[in-house]
Amino acid sequence: MTQSFRHRFRVRYAEVDPQGVVFNSRYLEYADILVTEYWEAAGLHVAGEDSLEFHVAQANVTFKKPIRLREWVEGRAVTTRIGNSSMAQRIELHGEGGAEDLRAAIDLVQVHVDLETGMPVPIPNRVRGLFADTLVAA
Repeated sequence: MTQSFRHRFRVRYAEVDPQGVVFNSRYLEYADILVTEYWEAAGLHVAGEDSLEFHVAQANVTFKKPIRLREWVEGRAVTTRIGNSSMAQRIELHGEGGAEDLRAAIDLVQVHVDLETGMPVPIPNRVRGLFADTLVAA
């Protein structure tokens, strides 16, 4: 993955099972953290008056290797596609071994919606511009 946004975090006790392995559901929570940080860094606000509403339409998690308690994880995020009303991101979770230590990959499709109707609406050009320069093919 090139031109990716990166964010590091440490696995906490509440995120693991009795064997000290991250619960499956947490991978999507980690993806949400990465997308939030990525969008904020790009200038897209996820809350407040000028924020937009995006809903996850599809999420696919590919597990490679367990993540364990107290490990540092480097999440990487890129936008792989921007459509009319949706955009796709790829999130990779890496262990301390760097690029060679891929633990999971999460592919997300998020749809821009009108909050009142729940119906898809076009992504504004200002949002397209925030991610266009870093668009990476999947």
